[in-house]
Amino acid sequence: MPPKAADGSLESLKTLVQSTISLITQFENSLHAVAFGKPDSSTPLPTRDAADAAGSVDALSLAHDSASLVKAHTTKLSLLIINEPFTPSAISKVLRELVAGPIPAIATAVQLCTTDAYTTIVRQDLSWRCYRVLKELRGLVEVIPLDGGILPADRKNGANGDKGSMVTTGVIWAACDDVILLKKLGIAGLLVQKAEEYKDTLEDVLEELREWSEEVEEENEDDDEEDENVQQITDGLQNTHVSTQQMIDELMTSQRIPRNDPDKIRERLDSCLKRLRLTTLLYSALIQRRIKALPPLPTEQATPIVRRLDEVYPILKGLPHHFGDLACAFYDLDTGAIDKAMDSCFSDAFAAAEILKTPWSGTQDRFTEWAGKFQIGIKKSD
Repeated sequence: MPPKAADGSLESLKTLVQSTISLITQFENSLHAVAFGKPDSSTPLPTRDAADAAGSVDALSLAHDSASLVKAHTTKLSLLIINEPFTPSAISKVLRELVAGPIPAIATAVQLCTTDAYTTIVRQDLSWRCYRVLKELRGLVEVIPLDGGILPADRKNGANGDKGSMVTTGVIWAACDDVILLKKLGIAGLLVQKAEEYKDTLEDVLEELREWSEEVEEENEDDDEEDENVQQITDGLQNTHVSTQQMIDELMTSQRIPRNDPDKIRERLDSCLKRLRLTTLLYSALIQRRIKALPPLPTEQATPIVRRLDEVYPILKGLPHHFGDLACAFYDLDTGAIDKAMDSCFSDAFAAAEILKTPWSGTQDRFTEWAGKFQIGIKKSD
């Protein structure tokens, strides 16, 4: 058994652990609210005075430095709670340093990352990354042994669903690395990364819809075979040997466009595929001609640029999901839903091109001309 720590230092550690958990929890709640655009006044971030005291400190730099310190202190704390001798005073020293420095600093970084200077998407992304750091750090603080001895093997290595302090330490490191990476990416780099993610999702929707279109064409090239298959299924349903799984598979198969296509769904599908492909090209063009060409941010004169970015990014983020809904409407052969979704999707694509049609400075460039042609093409129904 390890030697018992002095009662005074152990009691002091218990109090410090509880106050540290309480502080982290408050910041956690605030950062989580900011990350999802839901301000929570009951658990405020560091005050505006604290943010102002930081002067012209760059928010991403402050977050980078704070996360680096959290990572270093996590390493110390992780070693102290699993190695003999158990030293409450040493653990308390690490906790006090965390409470006095990187914990409030990482929350202050989010306070400094204002939407009018950094964009809403960067503020929310930073908030989420910092939230994860504090959430995982709290988990490590909560497992600090308060009985005067180091962590037993099962709490160190994990057991019965508990991941253990070693894994928790690794998770904290990964969360800190995500915050550190954001500084290296920069505002433009993060915006490019997000836009590319949206484009990839949109291309997945395009590919799925194209594959469904090809399946429809193949099926309709052999209607006689289809009629025979339908008859086989009908006969099979009357046969007690038809498996339950086969029946489920048939029911889950998406509907087919009728042979005579009275609602002109194929016509709508062809038009949709052409304009959806055009929309994926819009994403590529916006990334190359606008987002990668962003001037350095933040600057005092950047507000109009930030305003345009905050206006266009919700559209770029939402379009892949809206096109997914459109694809489902096609699978259901719901002409009303198809028309409504197409109008919404292509109107949004038109709007995105309009918002970023002009360059960040000046009146027009090569993309301006291309965007005009895109808008003409996206309006066409054939």
